[in-house]
Amino acid sequence: MAETSRFEGMELIEHQIDVPLDHAASRGPTLRLFAREVTPVGEPSGRPALLFLQGGPGGAAPRPRARDGWIGAVLAAGFRVVLLDQRGTGRSAPIDPALPPDGDDVAAAAYLSHFRADAIVADAECLRRALLGDDGRWTLLGQSFGGFIALRYLSVAPDALEAVMITGGLPSLERPPLDVYRACFDVLERKTRRFVERHPRETATLLELIEYVADHDVRLADGSPLRARALRQLGFRLGSGQGERVVAEVLETAFIGEGAQRRPSFAFLSALGRLLPFRGSPIYAALHEAIYAQGLATDWAARRALDERLALGPAEPWLTAEMVFPWHFEDVVPLRPWRGAAERLAAKDDWPDLYDRGVLARNTVPVVALAYAEDLFVPLAFSQETADAVRGMRLWVTNEFEHDGIRTHGGRIFERLLAMLRN
Repeated sequence: MAETSRFEGMELIEHQIDVPLDHAASRGPTLRLFAREVTPVGEPSGRPALLFLQGGPGGAAPRPRARDGWIGAVLAAGFRVVLLDQRGTGRSAPIDPALPPDGDDVAAAAYLSHFRADAIVADAECLRRALLGDDGRWTLLGQSFGGFIALRYLSVAPDALEAVMITGGLPSLERPPLDVYRACFDVLERKTRRFVERHPRETATLLELIEYVADHDVRLADGSPLRARALRQLGFRLGSGQGERVVAEVLETAFIGEGAQRRPSFAFLSALGRLLPFRGSPIYAALHEAIYAQGLATDWAARRALDERLALGPAEPWLTAEMVFPWHFEDVVPLRPWRGAAERLAAKDDWPDLYDRGVLARNTVPVVALAYAEDLFVPLAFSQETADAVRGMRLWVTNEFEHDGIRTHGGRIFERLLAMLRN
């Protein structure tokens, strides 16, 4: 029986279902999925359902803390919200870096290969039938990687969908990962130049840190060595609305002491461990490039894109962002047990296709999408290509928000997308 609680004028209903690890196998291991349904207290049942698809990969669904933001706007528009913890996250058979995979690297890689968008859509279909019945349909709201999932959903189960809304997550249908990372580095270079111009003192501090860690053994809270290549991933934060300010503020307290006693501060090292990507999620790290893979090996595409740029001699400080590299599985202590699996996934060359261009070209489901003009993670040009390839899709392009717009201005964004749908 579903558990129900009330909080901040919302009724929260918990659901759990069992699904196959491999939806293509008739028998085999299963996973227990968790989803939370949100409705206003005292409202009659029967509201249309909206499934929120979280970004990632490896990100759990948000936990409602107040009836505001995009959740408040969705409830005010007459929907009930379904928050699915995607497989391997939250309470859905979570993959914990503290618990290395059973068996060898081959088994671990095979296990992780079942955590892409295709499997998540199959899970969502099981959940839809359990909550809405075989003929029930729901609306999708996909943020970032959630948009990738939504596009897969449109490709394989459009009859299950009432409408689709995507924010900052309209991927290329066919381009390989190397193209994606080349484009992301172009955006990052512009954002880095802007940071350097606005924050010369903090830029000097970052360069001093890069020199310091080259000569000293500095450790983060989890025991991971702090090297220059990790410091450069502060560029990841430049892709969020307040990210530039966050990076500047953390660099303000980077050092403590004077002269020979000058060293990175405890406050800085603690904050840095929370700001860098990939460190707590094997799914995020090992599958990040695979979310783009269709019929080819990713072969550490971000590393290849970086090597191309370094050959051109970029000015300091050159930064990286949401790019995973082989060194993550050496430097980051929680990821070390997953190194062999990650190498195998990078070499895997038989990833199935995720999108069906023919189905999308004949699409009849109302679809609207928001693309950010300077998105550091999902290149605008590729989003525009995809919008042209999906019949009937309406695209809103703006530079008013960054990639995290749904978190910072979620109510406004949802209301605009809903108006686009209804018009």
